[in-house]
Amino acid sequence: MVQKQSANQIRRIEELQGYVRTVDHVKKLVAELEANRAAKPKIINNICGTIARELSHMRQRALTANLGTLPDVAGQLAIVANRAGTGMNMKVRALADGVNSMTIQLDQALKTAHEATPEKDEEDAEKKQS
Repeated sequence: MVQKQSANQIRRIEELQGYVRTVDHVKKLVAELEANRAAKPKIINNICGTIARELSHMRQRALTANLGTLPDVAGQLAIVANRAGTGMNMKVRALADGVNSMTIQLDQALKTAHEATPEKDEEDAEKKQS
């Protein structure tokens, strides 16, 4: 039997899908960084700056969305991406692991949002109002 989703569920799912798109974009940037290990430092710095900017923006949005440790992970990865002096192998590995962690967290959050009952959403809304 298919359940009808509440407006809050639909809003939450769309919000989470926006984070998934951001994580996918960062994942592509990390792959590009890995492919361009031998590129000029300016190119590497541009890619790292883009990764850091995307993750910082994601962190700011995720702080207000009650997503557990996702904002913390995004913030830490932004620092890793911006940090100079660390080896390229270590940076790429840390970024790849962090992106995988965020993907797992978002998949779990999406699953929870899909499975939430509309009655539960209404009860949560009533609790927030009181």
